[in-house]
Amino acid sequence: MGHREDLLDGAVRCIYEKGYGRTTARDIVAASGTNLGSIGYHYGSTEALLNAALEKALEDWGMQLATALLATDAEGLHGLERFEAYWNSVIASLGAHRPAFMASFDAFVQMEHAPAIRAMISEGMRDARGMWASVFHGVDAAAEPQKAFQLGSFYQALISGVLTQWLIDPADAPSGHDLAEALRMVAASL
Repeated sequence: MGHREDLLDGAVRCIYEKGYGRTTARDIVAASGTNLGSIGYHYGSTEALLNAALEKALEDWGMQLATALLATDAEGLHGLERFEAYWNSVIASLGAHRPAFMASFDAFVQMEHAPAIRAMISEGMRDARGMWASVFHGVDAAAEPQKAFQLGSFYQALISGVLTQWLIDPADAPSGHDLAEALRMVAASL
């Protein structure tokens, strides 16, 4: 592995351990076994390296979450039962990869300062809508884009709120069963 890859891996580890805002260039070189000059040579600045590391951390976490969802056996389940099965996998993945999830909050702080991070998050959220519609309802986003957008937007808002609560206090976050029951009550009142 070259210095560029070592720096990126070291910066990702630092983001997981310390967060974006508290990671320094010295932290990165200690974690990567390189030197301060290599940051400027390979990335131009510590900020550029941290932005690249943040993108990598978010991509890695997205892949870990997708793997957890694909491992979920929801065959034959539909609607809220499907949601409940997948939701429990989402919570399990978050528990196993808490540092990666924490790093995603750093991305929101950086959106104001880094247009590339803002574009990455926007694209990720747009893609996530289709994924949530597919996972929870089996909707094909390519075949039914409007339905996927609407369903995906609802679940994305629900999940964002619950995940924030989970981040603050995992023991108090609702289970898949709790959320499915709440959705049943809402549907029954309409």
